[in-house]
Amino acid sequence: MVRASSCLMSIPIGLEFLAGFLAACLALWFVARRFSALSGFLSGLADGLQPLLASYLLRPGRMGSLGLLVLRLTLGVMMIHHGQEKLADPQAFATTYVASLHLPFPLLFAYAAGLSELIGSWLLILGLLTPLGALAITGTMAVAAYQHISTAGFNIYVLELVTLYLGGAFSLLLLGPGLISADRLLLLALSGARTTDPAAHLQPAPVAVGDR
Repeated sequence: MVRASSCLMSIPIGLEFLAGFLAACLALWFVARRFSALSGFLSGLADGLQPLLASYLLRPGRMGSLGLLVLRLTLGVMMIHHGQEKLADPQAFATTYVASLHLPFPLLFAYAAGLSELIGSWLLILGLLTPLGALAITGTMAVAAYQHISTAGFNIYVLELVTLYLGGAFSLLLLGPGLISADRLLLLALSGARTTDPAAHLQPAPVAVGDR
């Protein structure tokens, strides 16, 4: 009986996970459809930002990128259910947590927190618009850390999970997604790069030693 009830409880969670994945795929499809219309504008913008984007997105090597991929997947997958829980009952989250911060429109902030965690998690998993996803989770975790400190003080057992999420998201915000990401593919598509080594164009040009 207990096993049957637990299986029934896991069905909505699985459906919410599937819905989030389908929403992310739909967003990617929409971006792909609109990409041709925005290609001119994005190409001009990318030409000016290409050195900055390249240094941010293509900075780590292969092992560093693998480490960033593990961090992105771990943080994103573990954070998804937090956003799902908030969106499943936003009124309860607004009453329990947001109201203690004395913010106006607690229900609105509850939805904002849930959507930030859910969408930000998928962005980190895919490595798509990674700074936005990392910033969304960093912001919500910073507010959560403040809420825990203001209500329970510096209790390590309350703060440890929040600070781990906060540190991981902030690290991704500073370091970027790495080479194994959708952001890298978008950068290469916008810049028209065809090289198999995406970091090759970051190497300095060779200097002829014999020239006088």
